[in-house]
Amino acid sequence: MEYQHRDTKVAIIGLGYVGLPLSIQFARSGIRVLGLDIDTRKPALLNSGQSYIKHIEADEIRSVVESGLFKASSDFALIRWVDAVIICVPTPLNRHREPDLSYIVQTGQSIAPYLAGSDGLSAEKPCSDADCQSWLAAGNPSKPVECKLVVLESTTYPGTTDTDLRKILEDGSGLQAGLGFNLAYSPEREDPGRRDYSVKTIPKVVGGFTPACLERAASLYGSVVDKVHRVGSCRAAEATKLTENIFRSVNIALVNELKVVYEAMGIDVWEVIEAASTKPFGYMPFYPGPGLGGHCIPIDPFYLTWKAREYEKHTRFIELAGEINTSMPNYVVSKVVESLNRIGKSVNGSRILILGLAYKPDVDDDRESVSYVLMKKLEQLGASVAYNDPHIPEIEPTRNHSDLASRRSHPVEDAYDLVLLATAHRDYVDFDFSGFEAVLLDTRNCVKHPPSRYYKA
Repeated sequence: MEYQHRDTKVAIIGLGYVGLPLSIQFARSGIRVLGLDIDTRKPALLNSGQSYIKHIEADEIRSVVESGLFKASSDFALIRWVDAVIICVPTPLNRHREPDLSYIVQTGQSIAPYLAGSDGLSAEKPCSDADCQSWLAAGNPSKPVECKLVVLESTTYPGTTDTDLRKILEDGSGLQAGLGFNLAYSPEREDPGRRDYSVKTIPKVVGGFTPACLERAASLYGSVVDKVHRVGSCRAAEATKLTENIFRSVNIALVNELKVVYEAMGIDVWEVIEAASTKPFGYMPFYPGPGLGGHCIPIDPFYLTWKAREYEKHTRFIELAGEINTSMPNYVVSKVVESLNRIGKSVNGSRILILGLAYKPDVDDDRESVSYVLMKKLEQLGASVAYNDPHIPEIEPTRNHSDLASRRSHPVEDAYDLVLLATAHRDYVDFDFSGFEAVLLDTRNCVKHPPSRYYKA
């Protein structure tokens, strides 16, 4: 099969849950990929064919490494040898729940000196990774590339690409966007662990700084995915990603609120959702939970809320949804108190096991996981809290919960006063709890074999 971009070299910055699957798909499509990450452990693991993300098999990595189409490094000077740079770095919120663009800023500053692609930079900032440089130079053309394409994939507010990132790249390179380099935005749509869709089959939305920028980016992505959807600007593409996740946030908030209301009326919200789902039109099921987790839904709405203030607009509906969703851990804690009271115990001094640290089933992704919030709230009330997660044997340091690092997963056993199911891992769905004396509080309505003391939250 002939590839329109078979001689293209792409650098993908950030080899996490977004950047690594994207790298694999580009390499599978016959494009030479340079994976870049400031965490030096990741390139070393990848180049030896190992995976550090559970749902990405080591065989997938070994395949693209052995094909000669993928190498990983931490040397940003190698960017001078590539045709396109795709940025897949985190965009969290700071402690004031405001956008934190520091990763985008730092990445832009790191790549800007190499956008010109001239040999004149070699003496000033030589490549330290000679092996990767030789590998990149082995392609055609075997010299630094002029007029690179830069694409941002990180979720952010409208205007980041054509204003914030553009200024950083122009100031650092001395080039002008649209002339000296092409600039575009294409939102990531990765859903870790999902099997029915992949990087290849999920349509790619692309917006460019100029029409030429759009066409170049769309052409590149079109060589590796089944469908590209063009929009008229980078801002429209940025807004597309926010809209997708705000839609989910608002609807999850709605069913979370209904759960609390129906519970007070003695109605099972799960039964109601199942019944409503039988309508073949005009209804889409969303499900309640103990709170929001993951890298998108808890964060993305606040990016638009923050940016809207610049235009003197107030996103009341979005903010209300955020308030409801962030209040759910308190509701779950109240149900823990209520469930323990039923067996004559208080939270203070009780032993509690939380089932699941990952934010969604059957993955090892614990970003923004509500389980950390529940753990801290229960410990503040005097409980002794342990956790089990078959996908996360030990808690790694995180931005918001570094104090919990190094805790290890405990076995699921009937040695606790209460077991709190927070994540619907398949292991828990099928687990036989029927003989447990402990209270089981299920926030996901997923247990097939419950004990006699079984409650929903």
